Amino acid sequence: VQLQASGGGLVQPGGSLRLSCAASGFTLDYYAIGWFRQAPGKEREWVSCIIGGDGSTYYADSVKGRFTISRDKAKNTVYLQMNSLKPEGTAVYYCAGDPTRYYCSGIEEEYDYWGQGTLVTVSS
Repeated sequence: VQLQASGGGLVQPGGSLRLSCAASGFTLDYYAIGWFRQAPGKEREWVSCIIGGDGSTYYADSVKGRFTISRDKAKNTVYLQMNSLKPEGTAVYYCAGDPTRYYCSGIEEEYDYWGQGTLVTVSS
């Protein structure tokens, strides 16, 4: 089981980025995928997740209405579309997999597999 996050970079406040999380060794139908982020000097926090069984999505209040999580099962990839980015969105973003089909969690300890992280910098 492997997860590879990509798509980070430098973006101006108000701009957009799309992160990708490519999964291998398992199919998305059977795993919840979560996105987390860790800003400099802060604890890692949950951002969003998608349920494997039915594709339901959930968001932290801080990103609701601006971020969208989605998946392409044919590509076995989960995306995080981030719009209206704010400077406080500067962080390393991680995707994680939990072999649970019917719910997704905001608790990082429930995720068994982690990608390597991709850096997003929101700055003018």
